[in-house]
Amino acid sequence: MSIWTELLGMEIKQTYYDAGGVMTRAVEAGDGPPLLLLHGTGGHAEAYARNMAAHAEHFHVYAIDMVGHGYTDKPDVGFYIPDFASHVLAFIDAIGAKKVSISGESLGAMVGAWIAAEHPDRVERLVMNTGMLMPLDDRQSMIDVLERSRQATGGLTLESVRKRMEWLMYDVKNVPDEIVDVRYKIYSEPGMLDVMSRVSESVLAGVVDDDYTAKWLNPEKMRDIQCPVLILWGKHNPGQTLECAQEGMTYIKDARLVVMQESAHWPQWEEADVFNKAHIAFLRGE
Repeated sequence: MSIWTELLGMEIKQTYYDAGGVMTRAVEAGDGPPLLLLHGTGGHAEAYARNMAAHAEHFHVYAIDMVGHGYTDKPDVGFYIPDFASHVLAFIDAIGAKKVSISGESLGAMVGAWIAAEHPDRVERLVMNTGMLMPLDDRQSMIDVLERSRQATGGLTLESVRKRMEWLMYDVKNVPDEIVDVRYKIYSEPGMLDVMSRVSESVLAGVVDDDYTAKWLNPEKMRDIQCPVLILWGKHNPGQTLECAQEGMTYIKDARLVVMQESAHWPQWEEADVFNKAHIAFLRGE
């Protein structure tokens, strides 16, 4: 499994946009309605390498590095959900779009849900992939990944990065050397470890904190989402289990659920073909 193999034969570019003063990296491809792909905590645009080609046949796809992540600027912000949401909204303005579809994984799903609730006029359709505005019902697994993230950013080695990424997968064989090398290189950029440590302590430590949960992961917020929503869940997702997702559905006006049977926290990677089919059908209103 190679990132480059997944991208062969397609017209794709890496672009930087000024999103409200934050230079933002986007990997983009295709023509058609705008679709934003938002990674999870500590992630980057390459999380969607296995999905770009299929979606570029129908959409203008932007897989971005959210603020503080990847090769996007790292300003001094709190790295709370509204901070990420403000950055994504500025990016939408930067590409000249009035309305977009958003698909987010983990943290990206929470950010997408926040935007859809706060700014319903900006979101056409929303996909929440292994994350939603719900308290965790499996806190221990998130405590475990917090510790792995601390190891990955505290004493950076290829092995510490691999261990962190293995947590994302149902089958650790789905973590190729290449994606570990990509993340290791990103984390090796000057100042990156300090920022990733701040992000981890804000987001990962936050989601297992009662005060943070009450403020930022209140499911009542999802009642304000007006657009159609696809909840796409790995059957073996840690942190927020399938039962959590099913409960979360009850807060959303127009939601449907697709369960990926052989996935954990990165179904877009582990079961890319199944993901792409269900994802594209929903986004096209089929």
